[in-house]
Amino acid sequence: MRLLRRSRRSKERLRPLGEAECYHRLHGERDNDVRVVKLEPRRPRFQLRVTGEDLRRRFEERLDKRAADGS
Repeated sequence: MRLLRRSRRSKERLRPLGEAECYHRLHGERDNDVRVVKLEPRRPRFQLRVTGEDLRRRFEERLDKRAADGS
């Protein structure tokens, strides 16, 4: 079965490829329909009363209480 096995050699890149060059290699010539845009980070809609850490801590307390009641 030695004929079916192929050795894979990793290609060594001489330099990193940019986004535009990768797109060109993958899709060919870029049309005017495709644009790369940078979006601003979303800001919170409103201030939350509880943080994720508070929720996690309260959930663990409820699990511990459930385990203590069941024992």
